[in-house]
Amino acid sequence: MDWYEHVFELIDLRSFSNLWFWIVLALIWSSTSHWVLGIPWDLAQRARRNQDAAGVQDFHDLVRINTNRILFIMDETGLLLSGFLCFVLTVLALLGFVYNNEFSQAVFLLLFPLSLIGLLSLRTAQKIKSNGLQGEALFKALTRHRLATQVIGMIAIFVTAIWGMWQNMNIGALG
Repeated sequence: MDWYEHVFELIDLRSFSNLWFWIVLALIWSSTSHWVLGIPWDLAQRARRNQDAAGVQDFHDLVRINTNRILFIMDETGLLLSGFLCFVLTVLALLGFVYNNEFSQAVFLLLFPLSLIGLLSLRTAQKIKSNGLQGEALFKALTRHRLATQVIGMIAIFVTAIWGMWQNMNIGALG
């Protein structure tokens, strides 16, 4: 029985007192901040710093491909995707905060800020496409997008940490 207890403790659904939840939270925001519109940030920095023709062209091609991909997905399934996302977030919010389901709270606190990043990505992609941004203006737009992503991430981590501590203190999971 001791082995089963360890396994179920490892996959416990009480999210805020589980180390795996915090690891996932850190990984999600780390990768979200690194991949700006699907482009690795180090590639953008390297293209901006080195200014070699091949690197800059690769960067612009990646931006064009990912921007067109984001806009195509929104043109084809935007309304359906928005409705489904609103439904899922509403269900998670109700289950989590009305019916006090901790797992739903944790998933909501992960997905809601990511949905804001999705809207920000859509807006940035539309701006890049409509204005035909290239060169320094493109780097500036992606830098602003990344900064906004990091600000949303910091706020989301802070709110999640405060809510998680509140839940742990109220439930008494740590003592």
